Amino acid sequence: MIENRKKLLIAGFLTLIAAGLGFGVRTGLLAVWSKTYGFTFTELGAITGGGLLGFGLIILIAGFLIDALGYKKLLIIALFCHVVSAVMLFFATPIFNSAGRDATYYILYCSMFIFAVGNGICEAVINPLVATLYPKEKTHYLNILHAGWPGGLVLGGLVALLAGSIQWELLMATFLIPSLLYGYITLTEQFPETEAQKGTISYGDMFVNCVTPFFIFLLLVQAMVGYVELGTDSWISKITGSILANAKYGGMLFIYTSMLMFVLRFFAGPIVHRISSLGLLLLSACLGALGLYLISNAQGLGYMLLAVTVYALGKTFLWPTMLGVVGEQYPRSATVAMALLGFAGMTSAGALGGPGIGYKQDRYASEKLQEISEPTFQRYQADEENGFLIFKPIRGLDGQKVGVVLDKSEAGQRGVALARDKEIAQQAEVWETDTFKQKRELDDWWQANQQFAAEDAEHVDTAGLHGSRMAIRLTALIPATMAVCYLLMILGFRAKGGYRHAEEGEPEATPQ
Repeated sequence: MIENRKKLLIAGFLTLIAAGLGFGVRTGLLAVWSKTYGFTFTELGAITGGGLLGFGLIILIAGFLIDALGYKKLLIIALFCHVVSAVMLFFATPIFNSAGRDATYYILYCSMFIFAVGNGICEAVINPLVATLYPKEKTHYLNILHAGWPGGLVLGGLVALLAGSIQWELLMATFLIPSLLYGYITLTEQFPETEAQKGTISYGDMFVNCVTPFFIFLLLVQAMVGYVELGTDSWISKITGSILANAKYGGMLFIYTSMLMFVLRFFAGPIVHRISSLGLLLLSACLGALGLYLISNAQGLGYMLLAVTVYALGKTFLWPTMLGVVGEQYPRSATVAMALLGFAGMTSAGALGGPGIGYKQDRYASEKLQEISEPTFQRYQADEENGFLIFKPIRGLDGQKVGVVLDKSEAGQRGVALARDKEIAQQAEVWETDTFKQKRELDDWWQANQQFAAEDAEHVDTAGLHGSRMAIRLTALIPATMAVCYLLMILGFRAKGGYRHAEEGEPEATPQ
């Protein structure tokens, strides 16, 4: 037994606390970024997607570097990425004031991408590390390890509640605290060797072991896991807050579901012992589909509380238990197999989940607003079209304009802020400069359209609610498809005599 394995488990746990904290705060800041910088839902989805896409790409790269560099060096590189990402955040507002909206979009995207690179390195390291530290209880301890993620989400959700009262850059940078803690443990502790470093298996053999129909099927299922868990979590707080007409409720429900996940992941072992890893995955997918459908139809706080509880029960065990299945079926190929699995899940969440759900909100909200009132749509549509994959490009709604009208016309907070900005800037004789170009344009638009605000507010709110409901309802089809896939896996193993772990020295066999 490795003597310091508890300390190394804590270090891995802290890396996920850092990742979850950053993710949770970012989720709570989407509305702030939309109102402050004027981003559409699709653009916000791309920013959050960049924070997941980088995660997935680097998991794959780092997974192939583990045996060459070792666990320790890679975690030090991850710490460097987290620090750089935090520093970049503080340039966002100065860049907006000097270069405008597009430049701000890119600095936020790059910061989230680098943050995700650090997270991806950590994810590539900690999964095979914990599988090595606890070879007889992989699924149980991988679930405990990944309790750090919802734990970070809880902290991030609490921190995000301070948005508006504390500078958002400071809130976002709080992920540095657990980052420095895992960095200290990394620098002061010794790490075990990988299987390849021990010489028990070659890199080529690990890769060959993964080129099987069953493993490729697992990758496709994991892509759906990433879409439904992380892609949905990028938006769930905003969507539930929109449905309940109270953004604070969305944040509080996000904290509640994350707390449920945090607690439940410590009890995966006894559940798996009773129904197997695949049985737990099948149950989870069914509950996830039901939960998302209930959320899309929720009316009132009580109904929504029930819906998000079912959704939380569904998503809790999906990611770590999928890693457990890979660890159980491919024990000697874990560094490569888990890297490929993480790549599939994170890349799907970043390239498909975040942007896709954002696109669905934009599309259905815009279509609904055009149906209700074409003049209102013309006043609030974004300047440019946004597309997604093969789906038709659409014009979403401009986040800043929506923010103005939903603050209840000229007496609203945003209207007052516009007037105050203009007055201060005119006194300083800088209102006509490029720095205030976007604020000038928004002010001119507001002066020309505020007489329609009372009617427009109702229409825009109705359209936004419709977009939120439709986006989450369609997303429920993903875990429903996953449930079918898990059932097929169970039947495949049953045909071979039942689900069992691949033992040391055995071929890493899977069902046909």
